[in-house]
Amino acid sequence: MTPSIRRRLLVWLLGSATLAVAAGAVSTYLVARKQANELADYQLQQMALSFRDHALASGLIPHEDEDGPGLEVLVQIWNQEGVRLYLSHPRSGIPDRAQLGFADVASRQGRWRVYSVQVRDHVIQVAQPYSVRNRIAASVALRTAWPLAAVLPLLGLLIWFTVGRGLSPLERLARDVRRRSPDALDALPQLGLPQEVQPLVQSLNDLLQRLERALQTQRAFVADAAHELRTPLTALRLQAQVAERATDRAERSEALGMLKQGVERASHVVQQLLTLAREEDPPASAPARVQLDELARDVVAQYMPLAHRRGIDLGLAQAEPVAAAGVGAALRTLLSNLIDNAVRYTPAQGRVDVAAFRDGAQAALEVTDSGPGIPPEERTRVFDRFYRRAGEASDGSGLGLAIVKQIVTRHGGTIALEDAGGAGGLKVAVRLPLAPAP
Repeated sequence: MTPSIRRRLLVWLLGSATLAVAAGAVSTYLVARKQANELADYQLQQMALSFRDHALASGLIPHEDEDGPGLEVLVQIWNQEGVRLYLSHPRSGIPDRAQLGFADVASRQGRWRVYSVQVRDHVIQVAQPYSVRNRIAASVALRTAWPLAAVLPLLGLLIWFTVGRGLSPLERLARDVRRRSPDALDALPQLGLPQEVQPLVQSLNDLLQRLERALQTQRAFVADAAHELRTPLTALRLQAQVAERATDRAERSEALGMLKQGVERASHVVQQLLTLAREEDPPASAPARVQLDELARDVVAQYMPLAHRRGIDLGLAQAEPVAAAGVGAALRTLLSNLIDNAVRYTPAQGRVDVAAFRDGAQAALEVTDSGPGIPPEERTRVFDRFYRRAGEASDGSGLGLAIVKQIVTRHGGTIALEDAGGAGGLKVAVRLPLAPAP
């Protein structure tokens, strides 16, 4: 289980503070020991010099007193012949060594710090064990470091309080999200949030916005499906009842034919509804290079049988090599809907021409038919869902151009409805961004 941010911060901050205090205590001890050594050296030097006049004036004699407890300073005096005249602690075990100045001497009791000075015809030597110096340094370091150790609990409390205050925006955000109902998809407030949390909240708001858009699309799809399928399903039920009540073969055959047409129309409406729902909230996919001339050939060949049954001349009028940047399946749906509309609305013996070419800095797709066309005042409304012109006899769903418009907008292109010229008809001109050169 991944530990919480609070626990991580507390562990790292408290651990760092503890290490910092420990490092401070060690450095304090080292500095205190250095200072204690320098001070002790100065004391040894002054003690040796203090014997200078006293020793020469008092007439020296050998000293054999017993060592007292807590040996801290040892004093020796030699004459110019090398005879030791005085030894303050006979059992100290320090070797006889009269090296003038400061020196370190090892004995069975440990290391000693020794200072020797020559005064007229005498050598005075003062020595001190390093253990005494270390004890003094430790005492000084302890007296210096204990306030730091005493402050450590207070420092930990302050760190805990600071971490809690720093994480309070996250806790408040979590409470806001936890208290929301499933249908509350409005944006989370960003006022008062720290800069580190704002990207997270912005991403959550973007997710909520996309989720709300997806739910709206789903609700619209359900409403559209219920509205649009009500009529064909009612017609199917009536046609089924007519077929049941038919008294002869001809009447039954006619009723079954009408029933079959109703089923095909309902299937077409369902397919168009699914396509529209898919195009309104498509899955994320990177644009690819789509050859529109090859796509036009494939779709025209696909609709040849339908055009032949309706007695319509469907053909590819122009197919220059041109590639658009987009999603191949969506562009195929776009062209299929344009050709399907043209074939459905063009009367028998009519003509439908498809063209794919390059138009300046854009890729062009055009579908021209010889049908009744669309008046200029209705050319904006035909892109609405389920819009059908008054008196229209086609079995279309009213969704084809709405799907086309959605795909064109998603690809950053444009679509225009124009007069085909001649004896009427309609030309649908689509312009799409060119694909980058391979």
